[in-house]
Amino acid sequence: MNEQRTTSTEVTVATDLFALGEGERAVVFFTARRHGAGPAPTTLLDELETLRAEGWLLSIDAMFTGSDEMSLYDAGFAHDVDVVGAFEAPGLSQAHAGIARLEQAGWARTFRTAWLVGRREFAPVPSTAGRDPSSPWAFFALWQWNDAWQQATPAERLHYDQECDVAFSSDVGSGISIAGRHRLDPGSRWHHLGMWELPALALLDDAMATHERVADFKFTTSLHYIGRRRPMTDVLGAAS
Repeated sequence: MNEQRTTSTEVTVATDLFALGEGERAVVFFTARRHGAGPAPTTLLDELETLRAEGWLLSIDAMFTGSDEMSLYDAGFAHDVDVVGAFEAPGLSQAHAGIARLEQAGWARTFRTAWLVGRREFAPVPSTAGRDPSSPWAFFALWQWNDAWQQATPAERLHYDQECDVAFSSDVGSGISIAGRHRLDPGSRWHHLGMWELPALALLDDAMATHERVADFKFTTSLHYIGRRRPMTDVLGAAS
């Protein structure tokens, strides 16, 4: 699914909490509806294994640890899509080529999918309370800078960034791990994607209250997804 592009005028800078991402890695974010209830073809699982061998990270966990985990998130209980998830490719060209390969290998027969691709901006930030590798939930936030942000002065934007850093520091101190940030606006109406690992949903409620308190949302329009973690093989199954 292609989206109308709206490019922001932002210059990416590191903050007290977020370090700039290194290299050219690119996120492949997706929301999908399932076609029927049958298992996916084994060719799709084979292609995922091939991409992993080529340097793809196929779960949020892998973005922190480099693990071999392949997972996505059930989202149908709260959204009009069945699953949501994210991979990370070695670069933008590999990301787009990999999507085509997955679709041809059987993903398109299994899901009707909206894909978003963008380069990593900020490095992952594990929870300072200790990252929980078994976190069962994830929160995905897509956002774009609104007119108020575009009209804000550099000093107002700096103050906003500082206030948001306070909220994000509270998040990672509570047990939430943040998988960095990716920039989407070269090919999407959304400017950024953020992804959080959540050991418990109550942490998300508390985090949203903190972000509201520091007026995090005054400069953005956003779309949020929440999902429950499942192994990729359980979701896809396998059929010859």
